[in-house]
Amino acid sequence: MNTFDQLGLDTPFLQAINDMGFETPSEVQAKAIPLLLEKETDVVALAQTGTGKTAAFGFPMLQKIDNQSRQTQGLILSPTRELCLQITQELKNYAKYVKGLNVVAIYGGASINYQAKNVKKGAQILVATPGRMQDIIRRRMVDISKVEYCVLDEADEMLNMGFYEDITSILSNTPDDKCTWLFSATMPKEVSVIAKKFMYAPE
Repeated sequence: MNTFDQLGLDTPFLQAINDMGFETPSEVQAKAIPLLLEKETDVVALAQTGTGKTAAFGFPMLQKIDNQSRQTQGLILSPTRELCLQITQELKNYAKYVKGLNVVAIYGGASINYQAKNVKKGAQILVATPGRMQDIIRRRMVDISKVEYCVLDEADEMLNMGFYEDITSILSNTPDDKCTWLFSATMPKEVSVIAKKFMYAPE
């Protein structure tokens, strides 16, 4: 497999990939995209930073959610505000040919009311830093009780930064039968603890 059109992606996403000038999927993209599209499964993917992990989980999530529904269906947790904004922008680029798809970034250092307002407009996907996400849940400004897909991006980084409690608490607000996709550069003990605790027979 050496082109994106063999991975099972729909035409609007292939058009976006074409616009961005991506030609050959990276190893993590070639393995993760078809798997995540075909199966409703939990996945642990280990890949170095800079290998295109956002596309590896982003395209399958965008293709699987229902853009006609305004329910929040996807949640992506990432360690820093910079990464949170970067993922949000990348997902918007991937979905530029899909109408009515809203991705909202939730992170500290910006107005929580403004972020909550954007969520209320109908955000199918939230990209969040754990601390701010915890805060916005606590204030009941967001409902993640129907989330179908949850991504822990740079999981090792998030745990290094001391977000274990936040992640645990956030995930406890999501349904048990969702799919959890964990992406990490390394697999330290804490990451495998999270995998064991919140994942069911991950690939």
